[in-house]
Amino acid sequence: MSAAARSLVHMHEKQPIDPRSLRQVCGLFATGVAVITTGVDGRPEGTTVNSFTSVSLEPPLVLFCLHKHSRLHEVLKESGGFTVNFLSGRQEKLARSFAGRRPEGFQNVPHHYGSTGLPVLSEGLAYLTCTTVDVHAGGDHDIVVGEVVELGVPEHGKEPLIFFDGSLGALEAEAGRFSRAGRETRTPVPAARAS
Repeated sequence: MSAAARSLVHMHEKQPIDPRSLRQVCGLFATGVAVITTGVDGRPEGTTVNSFTSVSLEPPLVLFCLHKHSRLHEVLKESGGFTVNFLSGRQEKLARSFAGRRPEGFQNVPHHYGSTGLPVLSEGLAYLTCTTVDVHAGGDHDIVVGEVVELGVPEHGKEPLIFFDGSLGALEAEAGRFSRAGRETRTPVPAARAS
């Protein structure tokens, strides 16, 4: 074991990591915002996440993390798949709606059903519909891996919705670079935002 690794292990033994501090530090890693949708028998369900990543191009695999107590688990298990809906900068209200423990649901939310029968947010920046390949335990979350079977970009040229430092905000492209819009008017995300 390297000296750096021993130092990290030694630090961990002396001082446990406070969950709030971990959340604050991880919040400094800017991420996109997505709503995971799934459903059975025409009853759509969804939750907001910022824990999404591409895993593999061949086969086409992605993953997201879902809290172990999320209301979405049972529906996800029954449906066998999910859609990752990337949100655009103008969809902050939608992100907040699906982030709560009791979301407002799909009333007045434009959506349609893809070829798999899973719900897709019609006005999202882009989407990936997946069949669930595996679910791995990861502490207080589960890591859900899916194989992409359908994808689309309904809102070409739109800016993404970004999560950074506890806030949601749109990005604006300026001269080929992104800059955060509305720095002065930071709106905190509710504590229940992620699944």
